[in-house]
Amino acid sequence: MSSEYDNLKLEHQLCFPLYAASREVIKQYGPYLKALNLTYTQYITMMAVWEEGVISVKELGNKLFLDSGTLSPVLKSLESKNYIRRFRSSEDERVLLVEATPEGETLRKQAAHVPEQVASCIDLEEEEAAQLYGLLYKVLSGLSQKG
Repeated sequence: MSSEYDNLKLEHQLCFPLYAASREVIKQYGPYLKALNLTYTQYITMMAVWEEGVISVKELGNKLFLDSGTLSPVLKSLESKNYIRRFRSSEDERVLLVEATPEGETLRKQAAHVPEQVASCIDLEEEEAAQLYGLLYKVLSGLSQKG
């Protein structure tokens, strides 16, 4: 029998399994990132910096779906660990850029094994993982266009 509150059941919420799966997957990163002295947010920030080479703070925030209030302390922490450096663009002083330091590049070598180790903890076939990845980015794309 259906009630007027059926829409409030967890089993009807797409957001709940996304939230729970995200938390559980991030938890799997814990031991690997602890060994690198990184939080998950610092780790994904470093991955974006490694990927781009030099990236503006604004672009970095967009790429990671992080606002400046979240990203700024992460960058400050990474800079204090000497993994990144922030500097003004020579073309436009209003633009703050980020790049990995030599120590940050050494960290990249140490972090190279992390994705495979975490992936081994998730029971998905390669094709299923690719489908999930595509669906999650479809969700993110739709939400970022609305917000």
